[in-house]
Amino acid sequence: MTPREQFSALAEAEWSWRLREFPRLATQAGVHAFDDRLERMDGASRHARLQHARSTRSALEAIDVAALDDTGRIEHAVLLHQVQLQIDEAELGGELMPIDGDQAFYSYLPDLWREQPLQQAVDVQRYVGRLGAIARYIDDHIELLDEALARGVSPPAIVLQGRERVLLPLAGAHDGRDTPFHRPLQAAWSRWPSLGDEAARVIESSVLPAYRRLHRYLGERYLPAARTTLAARDLPQGEAFYAARLRGFTTLPLTPRHVHDIGLAEVDRIAADMRQLQAACGHRGELAAFIAGLRADPTHYPASADALLAEAAWIAKRVDGQLCRFFGRLPRQPFGIEPVPDAIAPYYTSGRYVGAAVGGAQPALYWVNTHQLSSRALYALPALTLHEAVPGHHLQFALTAEDRTLAPFRRWDGTLSAHTEGWALYAEYLGTEMGIYRTPLEAFGRASYEMWRACRLVVDTGLHMFGWTRAQAQDYLRRRTALSEHEIVNEVDRYIGWPGQALSYKMGEIQLRTLRRSLESAQGAAFNLRHFHDRLLALGPMPLPALEAAMPAGPADPARGVG
Repeated sequence: MTPREQFSALAEAEWSWRLREFPRLATQAGVHAFDDRLERMDGASRHARLQHARSTRSALEAIDVAALDDTGRIEHAVLLHQVQLQIDEAELGGELMPIDGDQAFYSYLPDLWREQPLQQAVDVQRYVGRLGAIARYIDDHIELLDEALARGVSPPAIVLQGRERVLLPLAGAHDGRDTPFHRPLQAAWSRWPSLGDEAARVIESSVLPAYRRLHRYLGERYLPAARTTLAARDLPQGEAFYAARLRGFTTLPLTPRHVHDIGLAEVDRIAADMRQLQAACGHRGELAAFIAGLRADPTHYPASADALLAEAAWIAKRVDGQLCRFFGRLPRQPFGIEPVPDAIAPYYTSGRYVGAAVGGAQPALYWVNTHQLSSRALYALPALTLHEAVPGHHLQFALTAEDRTLAPFRRWDGTLSAHTEGWALYAEYLGTEMGIYRTPLEAFGRASYEMWRACRLVVDTGLHMFGWTRAQAQDYLRRRTALSEHEIVNEVDRYIGWPGQALSYKMGEIQLRTLRRSLESAQGAAFNLRHFHDRLLALGPMPLPALEAAMPAGPADPARGVG
Protein backbone atom coordinates (compact mmCIF):
# COMPACT_ATOMS: atom_id res chain seq x y z
CA MET A 1 0.00 0.00 0.00
CA THR A 2 1.13 3.55 -0.70
CA PRO A 3 1.37 5.99 2.22
CA ARG A 4 -1.83 7.65 0.98
CA GLU A 5 -3.64 4.31 0.90
CA GLN A 6 -2.31 3.45 4.35
CA PHE A 7 -3.55 6.72 5.77
CA SER A 8 -6.93 6.56 4.04
CA ALA A 9 -7.60 3.05 5.37
CA LEU A 10 -6.53 4.08 8.87
CA ALA A 11 -8.64 7.25 8.86
CA GLU A 12 -11.72 5.40 7.58
CA ALA A 13 -11.37 2.72 10.25
CA GLU A 14 -10.83 5.32 12.96
CA TRP A 15 -13.93 7.26 11.91
CA SER A 16 -16.08 4.13 11.86
CA TRP A 17 -14.83 3.24 15.35
CA ARG A 18 -15.49 6.77 16.57
CA LEU A 19 -19.09 6.73 15.34
CA ARG A 20 -19.77 3.50 17.22
CA GLU A 21 -17.99 4.67 20.34
CA PHE A 22 -19.55 8.15 20.51
CA PRO A 23 -23.20 7.92 19.42
CA ARG A 24 -23.93 11.64 19.83
CA LEU A 25 -21.12 12.41 17.39
CA ALA A 26 -22.71 9.98 14.92
CA THR A 27 -26.07 11.73 15.30
CA GLN A 28 -24.53 15.15 14.75
CA ALA A 29 -22.77 13.84 11.65
CA GLY A 30 -26.04 12.53 10.20
CA VAL A 31 -25.41 8.85 10.96
CA HIS A 32 -28.52 7.64 12.79
CA ALA A 33 -27.81 3.97 13.42
CA PHE A 34 -26.77 4.76 17.00
CA ASP A 35 -29.42 7.37 17.90
CA ASP A 36 -30.71 5.16 20.70
CA ARG A 37 -27.42 5.17 22.62
CA LEU A 38 -25.05 7.31 24.66
CA GLU A 39 -21.33 6.70 25.09
CA ARG A 40 -20.15 4.47 27.91
CA MET A 41 -17.88 6.07 30.50
CA ASP A 42 -17.17 3.09 32.76
CA GLY A 43 -13.57 2.14 33.50
CA ALA A 44 -13.39 -0.73 31.01
CA SER A 45 -14.69 1.41 28.16
CA ARG A 46 -12.29 4.23 28.96
CA HIS A 47 -9.35 1.82 29.13
CA ALA A 48 -10.28 0.29 25.77
CA ARG A 49 -10.43 3.75 24.21
CA LEU A 50 -6.98 4.59 25.52
CA GLN A 51 -5.55 1.38 24.06
CA HIS A 52 -7.23 2.14 20.73
CA ALA A 53 -5.80 5.68 20.71
CA ARG A 54 -2.29 4.45 21.45
CA SER A 55 -2.52 1.89 18.65
CA THR A 56 -3.83 4.52 16.24
CA ARG A 57 -1.03 6.92 17.16
CA SER A 58 1.56 4.23 16.47
CA ALA A 59 0.01 3.53 13.09
CA LEU A 60 -0.03 7.23 12.21
CA GLU A 61 3.60 7.66 13.21
CA ALA A 62 4.58 4.76 10.94
CA ILE A 63 3.22 6.53 7.84
CA ASP A 64 5.67 8.44 5.63
CA VAL A 65 4.11 11.91 5.91
CA ALA A 66 6.51 13.40 3.37
CA ALA A 67 5.06 11.08 0.72
CA LEU A 68 1.51 12.45 1.24
CA ASP A 69 0.05 15.25 -0.83
CA ASP A 70 -0.95 18.62 0.69
CA THR A 71 -4.41 17.38 1.69
CA GLY A 72 -2.99 14.19 3.14
CA ARG A 73 -0.48 16.08 5.28
CA ILE A 74 -3.24 18.30 6.68
CA GLU A 75 -5.45 15.30 7.40
CA HIS A 76 -2.56 13.45 9.04
CA ALA A 77 -1.79 16.46 11.26
CA VAL A 78 -5.44 16.79 12.31
CA LEU A 79 -5.94 13.09 13.07
CA LEU A 80 -2.67 12.87 15.01
CA HIS A 81 -3.71 15.94 17.02
CA GLN A 82 -7.09 14.38 17.83
CA VAL A 83 -5.59 11.09 18.90
CA GLN A 84 -2.87 12.70 21.01
CA LEU A 85 -5.51 14.73 22.83
CA GLN A 86 -7.39 11.52 23.69
CA ILE A 87 -4.22 9.99 25.06
CA ASP A 88 -3.22 13.06 27.07
CA GLU A 89 -6.67 13.44 28.62
CA ALA A 90 -6.78 9.75 29.59
CA GLU A 91 -3.20 9.46 30.86
CA LEU A 92 -2.93 12.80 32.69
CA GLY A 93 -6.32 13.01 34.38
CA GLY A 94 -8.35 15.39 32.22
CA GLU A 95 -10.86 12.65 31.47
CA LEU A 96 -11.55 12.41 35.21
CA MET A 97 -12.87 15.98 35.36
CA PRO A 98 -16.11 15.98 33.30
CA ILE A 99 -17.34 19.01 35.24
CA ASP A 100 -15.26 22.05 34.36
CA GLY A 101 -15.46 25.81 34.65
CA ASP A 102 -17.89 26.02 31.74
CA GLN A 103 -20.12 22.95 31.49
CA ALA A 104 -20.71 19.51 32.93
CA PHE A 105 -21.37 16.08 31.49
CA TYR A 106 -25.05 16.46 32.39
CA SER A 107 -25.50 19.99 30.98
CA TYR A 108 -26.64 18.95 27.51
CA LEU A 109 -28.88 16.01 28.44
CA PRO A 110 -32.19 17.96 28.48
CA ASP A 111 -31.35 19.23 24.98
CA LEU A 112 -30.66 15.86 23.37
CA TRP A 113 -33.79 16.32 21.27
CA ARG A 114 -32.15 19.21 19.42
CA GLU A 115 -29.53 16.87 17.98
CA GLN A 116 -31.67 14.19 16.37
CA PRO A 117 -34.69 14.08 14.07
CA LEU A 118 -38.12 13.38 15.54
CA GLN A 119 -40.18 13.33 12.32
CA GLN A 120 -40.80 9.57 11.97
CA ALA A 121 -41.85 6.84 14.38
CA VAL A 122 -38.41 5.24 14.16
CA ASP A 123 -36.85 8.58 15.12
CA VAL A 124 -39.00 8.77 18.24
CA GLN A 125 -38.23 5.15 19.09
CA ARG A 126 -34.52 5.89 18.91
CA TYR A 127 -34.92 9.01 21.00
CA VAL A 128 -36.79 7.02 23.67
CA GLY A 129 -33.93 4.50 23.56
CA ARG A 130 -31.44 7.30 24.15
CA LEU A 131 -33.49 8.54 27.09
CA GLY A 132 -33.25 5.02 28.46
CA ALA A 133 -29.44 5.22 28.22
CA ILE A 134 -29.23 8.31 30.44
CA ALA A 135 -29.36 6.38 33.72
CA ARG A 136 -26.38 4.21 32.79
CA TYR A 137 -24.55 7.28 31.47
CA ILE A 138 -25.04 9.05 34.80
CA ASP A 139 -24.06 5.97 36.81
CA ASP A 140 -20.91 5.58 34.68
CA HIS A 141 -19.99 9.14 35.55
CA ILE A 142 -20.60 8.58 39.26
CA GLU A 143 -18.16 5.67 39.02
CA LEU A 144 -15.70 7.89 37.14
CA LEU A 145 -15.96 10.69 39.72
CA ASP A 146 -15.39 8.23 42.54
CA GLU A 147 -12.25 7.02 40.78
CA ALA A 148 -11.15 10.64 40.32
CA LEU A 149 -11.52 11.42 44.03
CA ALA A 150 -9.56 8.29 44.92
CA ARG A 151 -6.73 9.54 42.67
CA GLY A 152 -6.86 13.09 44.05
CA VAL A 153 -8.20 14.54 40.79
CA SER A 154 -11.00 17.12 40.68
CA PRO A 155 -11.62 20.70 39.62
CA PRO A 156 -11.15 23.19 42.46
CA ALA A 157 -14.03 23.26 44.92
CA ILE A 158 -14.42 27.03 44.49
CA VAL A 159 -15.71 26.65 40.92
CA LEU A 160 -18.01 23.72 41.73
CA GLN A 161 -20.13 25.53 44.29
CA GLY A 162 -23.81 25.17 43.48
CA ARG A 163 -23.28 22.89 40.50
CA GLU A 164 -25.72 20.36 41.91
CA ARG A 165 -28.49 22.97 42.13
CA VAL A 166 -29.14 22.93 38.38
CA LEU A 167 -30.18 19.28 38.77
CA LEU A 168 -32.82 20.01 41.39
CA PRO A 169 -35.79 20.74 39.05
CA LEU A 170 -35.41 17.32 37.44
CA ALA A 171 -34.32 15.53 40.61
CA GLY A 172 -37.53 16.77 42.22
CA ALA A 173 -39.82 16.05 39.27
CA HIS A 174 -42.20 13.09 39.11
CA ASP A 175 -44.36 13.64 36.00
CA GLY A 176 -42.28 12.62 32.98
CA ARG A 177 -44.51 14.60 30.64
CA ASP A 178 -43.65 17.84 32.42
CA THR A 179 -39.91 17.68 31.71
CA PRO A 180 -37.64 19.01 28.95
CA PHE A 181 -37.14 15.40 27.83
CA HIS A 182 -40.80 14.93 26.94
CA ARG A 183 -41.92 18.38 25.78
CA PRO A 184 -40.38 17.98 22.29
CA LEU A 185 -42.55 14.92 21.83
CA GLN A 186 -45.88 16.70 22.20
CA ALA A 187 -46.49 16.77 18.44
CA ALA A 188 -45.31 13.19 18.03
CA TRP A 189 -47.50 12.07 20.92
CA SER A 190 -50.66 12.86 18.97
CA ARG A 191 -49.43 10.68 16.08
CA TRP A 192 -47.90 7.86 18.12
CA PRO A 193 -49.48 7.94 21.56
CA SER A 194 -47.90 4.66 22.62
CA LEU A 195 -44.43 6.11 22.01
CA GLY A 196 -45.31 9.21 23.98
CA ASP A 197 -46.51 7.04 26.85
CA GLU A 198 -43.37 4.90 26.64
CA ALA A 199 -41.18 8.01 26.79
CA ALA A 200 -43.02 9.22 29.89
CA ARG A 201 -42.57 5.80 31.50
CA VAL A 202 -38.82 5.75 30.76
CA ILE A 203 -38.38 9.28 32.09
CA GLU A 204 -40.28 8.51 35.31
CA SER A 205 -38.81 5.07 35.99
CA SER A 206 -35.23 5.63 34.82
CA VAL A 207 -34.19 9.19 34.01
CA LEU A 208 -35.59 11.05 37.01
CA PRO A 209 -34.33 8.51 39.58
CA ALA A 210 -30.86 8.81 37.98
CA TYR A 211 -31.04 12.58 38.38
CA ARG A 212 -31.94 12.10 42.04
CA ARG A 213 -28.93 9.78 42.51
CA LEU A 214 -26.63 12.29 40.80
CA HIS A 215 -27.98 15.25 42.77
CA ARG A 216 -27.48 13.39 46.04
CA TYR A 217 -24.01 12.14 45.03
CA LEU A 218 -22.73 15.56 44.04
CA GLY A 219 -24.10 17.29 47.10
CA GLU A 220 -23.13 14.68 49.67
CA ARG A 221 -19.99 13.11 48.27
CA TYR A 222 -18.28 14.76 45.33
CA LEU A 223 -18.48 18.50 45.94
CA PRO A 224 -17.49 18.31 49.64
CA ALA A 225 -14.42 16.23 48.69
CA ALA A 226 -13.22 18.45 45.80
CA ARG A 227 -9.72 19.85 46.17
CA THR A 228 -9.13 23.19 47.85
CA THR A 229 -6.18 24.21 45.66
CA LEU A 230 -6.58 26.23 42.44
CA ALA A 231 -3.64 25.48 40.17
CA ALA A 232 -3.47 22.70 37.62
CA ARG A 233 0.12 22.14 38.75
CA ASP A 234 -1.28 20.98 42.12
CA LEU A 235 -2.96 17.97 40.49
CA PRO A 236 -1.17 14.64 40.30
CA GLN A 237 1.07 14.97 37.22
CA GLY A 238 -0.09 18.60 37.27
CA GLU A 239 2.75 20.22 35.35
CA ALA A 240 2.61 17.59 32.63
CA PHE A 241 -1.17 17.90 32.52
CA TYR A 242 -1.03 21.68 32.04
CA ALA A 243 1.75 21.42 29.45
CA ALA A 244 -0.39 18.96 27.48
CA ARG A 245 -3.44 21.23 27.78
CA LEU A 246 -1.37 24.17 26.54
CA ARG A 247 -0.15 22.18 23.53
CA GLY A 248 -3.63 20.84 22.85
CA PHE A 249 -5.44 24.16 23.00
CA THR A 250 -2.82 26.25 21.16
CA THR A 251 -1.45 23.49 18.85
CA LEU A 252 1.92 25.21 19.32
CA PRO A 253 5.13 24.00 21.04
CA LEU A 254 5.14 26.73 23.68
CA THR A 255 5.94 26.85 27.39
CA PRO A 256 3.69 28.51 29.98
CA ARG A 257 6.30 31.23 30.48
CA HIS A 258 6.40 31.98 26.76
CA VAL A 259 2.61 32.27 26.58
CA HIS A 260 2.55 34.43 29.73
CA ASP A 261 5.10 36.83 28.21
CA ILE A 262 3.20 37.02 24.91
CA GLY A 263 0.14 37.93 26.92
CA LEU A 264 1.94 40.70 28.81
CA ALA A 265 3.16 42.21 25.54
CA GLU A 266 -0.32 42.07 24.01
CA VAL A 267 -1.85 43.66 27.11
CA ASP A 268 0.54 46.62 26.80
CA ARG A 269 -0.16 47.02 23.08
CA ILE A 270 -3.95 46.88 23.42
CA ALA A 271 -3.92 49.24 26.40
CA ALA A 272 -2.50 51.93 24.10
CA ASP A 273 -5.38 51.35 21.66
CA MET A 274 -7.91 51.57 24.48
CA ARG A 275 -6.50 54.88 25.67
CA GLN A 276 -6.83 56.33 22.17
CA LEU A 277 -10.44 55.13 21.94
CA GLN A 278 -11.14 56.49 25.41
CA ALA A 279 -10.04 59.89 24.16
CA ALA A 280 -12.24 59.48 21.08
CA CYS A 281 -15.16 58.89 23.49
CA GLY A 282 -14.42 62.31 25.02
CA HIS A 283 -12.84 61.12 28.28
CA ARG A 284 -9.45 62.54 29.24
CA GLY A 285 -8.89 60.98 32.67
CA GLU A 286 -7.42 57.68 33.75
CA LEU A 287 -8.46 54.59 31.79
CA ALA A 288 -9.52 52.83 35.01
CA ALA A 289 -11.84 55.74 35.85
CA PHE A 290 -13.38 55.62 32.38
CA ILE A 291 -14.01 51.87 32.72
CA ALA A 292 -15.50 52.31 36.19
CA GLY A 293 -17.86 54.96 34.79
CA LEU A 294 -18.99 52.60 32.04
CA ARG A 295 -19.76 49.86 34.56
CA ALA A 296 -21.79 52.27 36.70
CA ASP A 297 -23.82 53.89 33.90
CA PRO A 298 -27.17 52.06 33.46
CA THR A 299 -27.68 53.58 29.98
CA HIS A 300 -25.05 51.17 28.66
CA TYR A 301 -27.06 48.11 29.68
CA PRO A 302 -30.31 46.63 28.30
CA ALA A 303 -33.62 47.31 30.00
CA SER A 304 -34.98 43.82 29.30
CA ALA A 305 -33.98 40.43 27.95
CA ASP A 306 -36.02 41.08 24.81
CA ALA A 307 -34.18 44.35 24.27
CA LEU A 308 -30.83 42.56 24.49
CA LEU A 309 -31.93 39.83 22.08
CA ALA A 310 -33.39 42.37 19.67
CA GLU A 311 -30.16 44.35 19.61
CA ALA A 312 -28.15 41.18 18.98
CA ALA A 313 -30.49 40.32 16.08
CA TRP A 314 -30.14 43.81 14.59
CA ILE A 315 -26.36 43.63 14.76
CA ALA A 316 -26.37 40.19 13.12
CA LYS A 317 -28.49 41.46 10.24
CA ARG A 318 -26.21 44.45 9.75
CA VAL A 319 -23.30 42.03 9.51
CA ASP A 320 -25.26 39.94 6.98
CA GLY A 321 -25.49 43.01 4.78
CA GLN A 322 -21.69 43.24 4.62
CA LEU A 323 -20.74 39.58 4.23
CA CYS A 324 -20.69 39.49 0.44
CA ARG A 325 -18.03 42.20 0.39
CA PHE A 326 -15.68 39.99 2.41
CA PHE A 327 -16.68 36.41 1.55
CA GLY A 328 -17.46 34.70 -1.73
CA ARG A 329 -18.88 31.54 -0.18
CA LEU A 330 -21.57 31.56 2.48
CA PRO A 331 -23.32 28.62 4.21
CA ARG A 332 -26.89 27.49 3.56
CA GLN A 333 -27.49 26.67 7.24
CA PRO A 334 -29.36 29.48 9.04
CA PHE A 335 -28.94 30.36 12.68
CA GLY A 336 -31.35 31.59 15.31
CA ILE A 337 -30.86 33.71 18.39
CA GLU A 338 -32.01 32.46 21.79
CA PRO A 339 -31.19 33.19 25.42
CA VAL A 340 -28.79 30.92 27.28
CA PRO A 341 -30.97 28.34 29.09
CA ASP A 342 -31.95 29.43 32.58
CA ALA A 343 -30.43 26.35 34.21
CA ILE A 344 -26.88 27.27 33.23
CA ALA A 345 -27.10 31.03 32.64
CA PRO A 346 -25.93 32.18 36.12
CA TYR A 347 -22.40 30.79 35.66
CA TYR A 348 -22.29 30.77 31.84
CA THR A 349 -20.31 33.04 29.57
CA SER A 350 -21.86 36.03 27.73
CA GLY A 351 -22.64 34.13 24.54
CA ARG A 352 -22.09 30.84 22.78
CA TYR A 353 -22.54 29.29 19.35
CA VAL A 354 -24.46 26.00 19.21
CA GLY A 355 -24.08 24.14 15.93
CA ALA A 356 -26.81 22.19 14.15
CA ALA A 357 -26.84 18.47 13.43
CA VAL A 358 -26.83 17.33 9.80
CA GLY A 359 -30.33 16.86 8.45
CA GLY A 360 -31.98 17.87 11.70
CA ALA A 361 -34.97 20.16 12.09
CA GLN A 362 -33.20 22.54 14.47
CA PRO A 363 -31.15 25.55 13.35
CA ALA A 364 -27.76 26.53 14.64
CA LEU A 365 -28.08 28.96 17.55
CA TYR A 366 -26.38 32.10 18.79
CA TRP A 367 -27.02 32.00 22.52
CA VAL A 368 -27.06 35.37 24.29
CA ASN A 369 -26.90 35.37 28.09
CA THR A 370 -29.82 37.40 29.43
CA HIS A 371 -29.12 36.59 33.08
CA GLN A 372 -28.25 39.63 35.22
CA LEU A 373 -28.80 42.25 32.54
CA SER A 374 -26.77 44.81 34.46
CA SER A 375 -23.68 42.85 33.39
CA ARG A 376 -24.45 42.75 29.63
CA ALA A 377 -22.94 45.90 28.15
CA LEU A 378 -24.56 46.92 24.86
CA TYR A 379 -21.36 48.54 23.59
CA ALA A 380 -19.68 45.09 23.69
CA LEU A 381 -22.53 43.32 21.88
CA PRO A 382 -21.24 43.96 18.33
CA ALA A 383 -17.96 42.20 19.14
CA LEU A 384 -19.79 39.30 20.82
CA THR A 385 -22.11 38.90 17.81
CA LEU A 386 -19.27 38.99 15.30
CA HIS A 387 -17.50 36.30 17.35
CA GLU A 388 -20.33 33.87 18.08
CA ALA A 389 -22.51 34.32 14.98
CA VAL A 390 -21.23 35.89 11.75
CA PRO A 391 -18.63 36.02 10.42
CA GLY A 392 -17.29 34.09 13.40
CA HIS A 393 -18.34 30.65 14.52
CA HIS A 394 -21.45 30.23 12.38
CA LEU A 395 -19.71 31.02 9.12
CA GLN A 396 -16.84 28.75 10.02
CA PHE A 397 -18.65 25.74 11.45
CA ALA A 398 -21.58 25.76 9.02
CA LEU A 399 -19.27 25.94 5.99
CA THR A 400 -17.13 23.14 7.38
CA ALA A 401 -20.18 20.96 8.06
CA GLU A 402 -21.47 21.51 4.52
CA ASP A 403 -18.14 20.81 2.81
CA ARG A 404 -18.26 17.16 1.82
CA THR A 405 -14.80 17.36 0.29
CA LEU A 406 -13.41 17.40 3.82
CA ALA A 407 -12.85 14.10 5.56
CA PRO A 408 -15.64 13.45 8.10
CA PHE A 409 -13.23 13.35 11.03
CA ARG A 410 -12.37 16.94 10.08
CA ARG A 411 -15.93 18.15 9.46
CA TRP A 412 -16.97 17.07 12.94
CA ASP A 413 -13.83 17.95 14.84
CA GLY A 414 -14.17 19.92 18.07
CA THR A 415 -10.55 19.82 19.20
CA LEU A 416 -8.92 22.67 17.27
CA SER A 417 -9.75 25.62 19.49
CA ALA A 418 -6.73 27.64 18.43
CA HIS A 419 -7.97 27.71 14.85
CA THR A 420 -11.70 28.04 15.55
CA GLU A 421 -11.51 30.50 18.43
CA GLY A 422 -8.67 32.33 16.71
CA TRP A 423 -10.94 32.79 13.69
CA ALA A 424 -13.80 34.08 15.84
CA LEU A 425 -11.52 36.62 17.55
CA TYR A 426 -10.20 37.62 14.11
CA ALA A 427 -13.86 38.12 13.12
CA GLU A 428 -14.21 40.69 15.91
CA TYR A 429 -11.24 42.56 14.43
CA LEU A 430 -12.69 42.22 10.92
CA GLY A 431 -15.78 44.07 12.14
CA THR A 432 -13.71 47.27 12.06
CA GLU A 433 -13.21 46.88 8.30
CA MET A 434 -16.84 45.87 7.82
CA GLY A 435 -18.07 49.07 9.48
CA ILE A 436 -19.95 47.27 12.25
CA TYR A 437 -18.62 49.43 15.09
CA ARG A 438 -20.59 52.64 14.61
CA THR A 439 -19.29 54.67 17.55
CA PRO A 440 -15.99 55.08 19.39
CA LEU A 441 -17.63 53.39 22.37
CA GLU A 442 -18.47 50.27 20.35
CA ALA A 443 -14.89 50.28 19.03
CA PHE A 444 -13.76 50.55 22.65
CA GLY A 445 -15.95 47.55 23.45
CA ARG A 446 -14.13 45.57 20.76
CA ALA A 447 -10.74 46.64 22.11
CA SER A 448 -11.83 45.66 25.61
CA TYR A 449 -12.82 42.23 24.30
CA GLU A 450 -9.42 41.85 22.65
CA MET A 451 -7.80 42.93 25.92
CA TRP A 452 -9.90 40.32 27.72
CA ARG A 453 -8.44 37.58 25.47
CA ALA A 454 -4.91 38.91 25.93
CA CYS A 455 -5.43 38.93 29.69
CA ARG A 456 -6.41 35.29 29.46
CA LEU A 457 -2.87 34.40 28.39
CA VAL A 458 -1.53 36.08 31.52
CA VAL A 459 -4.25 34.96 33.94
CA ASP A 460 -4.56 31.31 32.87
CA THR A 461 -0.84 30.68 33.06
CA GLY A 462 -0.62 32.80 36.21
CA LEU A 463 -3.30 30.77 37.98
CA HIS A 464 -2.12 27.34 36.93
CA MET A 465 1.67 27.67 36.91
CA PHE A 466 2.82 30.86 38.64
CA GLY A 467 0.94 30.90 41.93
CA TRP A 468 -1.73 33.51 41.22
CA THR A 469 -4.74 33.72 43.52
CA ARG A 470 -8.36 33.95 42.42
CA ALA A 471 -8.55 37.54 43.73
CA GLN A 472 -5.35 38.48 41.89
CA ALA A 473 -6.74 37.15 38.62
CA GLN A 474 -10.04 38.98 39.11
CA ASP A 475 -8.23 42.23 39.85
CA TYR A 476 -6.09 41.85 36.74
CA LEU A 477 -9.20 41.69 34.56
CA ARG A 478 -10.98 44.39 36.55
CA ARG A 479 -8.21 46.94 36.01
CA ARG A 480 -7.70 46.26 32.30
CA THR A 481 -11.03 45.33 30.72
CA ALA A 482 -14.53 46.81 30.71
CA LEU A 483 -16.09 43.47 31.66
CA SER A 484 -18.75 43.71 34.35
CA GLU A 485 -18.05 42.41 37.84
CA HIS A 486 -20.36 39.43 37.24
CA GLU A 487 -18.49 38.56 34.05
CA ILE A 488 -15.10 38.93 35.74
CA VAL A 489 -16.01 36.49 38.51
CA ASN A 490 -17.50 33.98 36.06
CA GLU A 491 -14.59 34.25 33.66
CA VAL A 492 -11.88 33.72 36.27
CA ASP A 493 -13.76 30.71 37.63
CA ARG A 494 -14.01 29.39 34.09
CA TYR A 495 -10.21 29.58 33.72
CA ILE A 496 -9.69 27.94 37.10
CA GLY A 497 -12.01 25.08 36.23
CA TRP A 498 -10.99 24.63 32.57
CA PRO A 499 -7.19 24.88 32.47
CA GLY A 500 -5.67 25.94 29.17
CA GLN A 501 -8.79 26.52 27.08
CA ALA A 502 -8.57 30.30 27.49
CA LEU A 503 -5.19 30.29 25.73
CA SER A 504 -6.58 29.26 22.37
CA TYR A 505 -8.30 32.53 21.41
CA LYS A 506 -5.45 35.03 21.36
CA MET A 507 -2.79 32.58 20.25
CA GLY A 508 -4.95 31.58 17.29
CA GLU A 509 -5.84 35.16 16.37
CA ILE A 510 -2.18 36.22 16.51
CA GLN A 511 -1.31 33.47 14.03
CA LEU A 512 -4.18 34.34 11.65
CA ARG A 513 -3.44 38.05 11.62
CA THR A 514 0.26 37.34 11.14
CA LEU A 515 -0.58 35.03 8.22
CA ARG A 516 -2.73 37.71 6.62
CA ARG A 517 -0.02 40.38 7.00
CA SER A 518 2.55 38.02 5.46
CA LEU A 519 0.35 37.38 2.44
CA GLU A 520 -0.51 41.06 2.06
CA SER A 521 3.20 41.93 2.13
CA ALA A 522 4.20 39.18 -0.31
CA GLN A 523 1.37 39.77 -2.79
CA GLY A 524 1.02 43.51 -2.62
CA ALA A 525 -1.73 44.86 -4.87
CA ALA A 526 -2.61 41.31 -5.97
CA PHE A 527 -3.78 40.37 -2.48
CA ASN A 528 -7.55 39.79 -2.40
CA LEU A 529 -9.08 39.75 1.08
CA ARG A 530 -12.24 38.00 -0.07
CA HIS A 531 -10.22 35.17 -1.60
CA PHE A 532 -8.05 34.98 1.51
CA HIS A 533 -11.09 34.44 3.71
CA ASP A 534 -12.62 31.89 1.35
CA ARG A 535 -9.39 29.92 1.14
CA LEU A 536 -8.88 30.01 4.90
CA LEU A 537 -12.39 28.74 5.61
CA ALA A 538 -12.32 26.17 2.80
CA LEU A 539 -9.21 24.57 4.26
CA GLY A 540 -11.11 23.78 7.47
CA PRO A 541 -9.75 23.87 11.02
CA MET A 542 -6.29 22.44 11.53
CA PRO A 543 -3.28 22.80 13.85
CA LEU A 544 -1.72 26.22 13.37
CA PRO A 545 1.65 24.93 12.09
CA ALA A 546 -0.20 22.99 9.38
CA LEU A 547 -2.11 26.14 8.44
CA GLU A 548 1.13 28.04 7.91
CA ALA A 549 2.27 25.29 5.57
CA ALA A 550 -1.08 25.22 3.73
CA MET A 551 -1.13 28.99 3.08
CA PRO A 552 2.51 29.98 2.55
CA ALA A 553 3.33 33.61 1.91
CA GLY A 554 4.15 34.11 -1.75
CA PRO A 555 2.80 35.46 -5.03
CA ALA A 556 -0.94 35.27 -5.62
CA ASP A 557 -2.05 31.87 -6.90
CA PRO A 558 -5.54 32.11 -8.45
CA ALA A 559 -5.68 28.34 -8.87
CA ARG A 560 -5.53 27.92 -5.11
CA GLY A 561 -7.69 30.93 -4.35
CA VAL A 562 -5.20 32.55 -1.97
CA GLY A 563 -4.54 35.76 -3.83
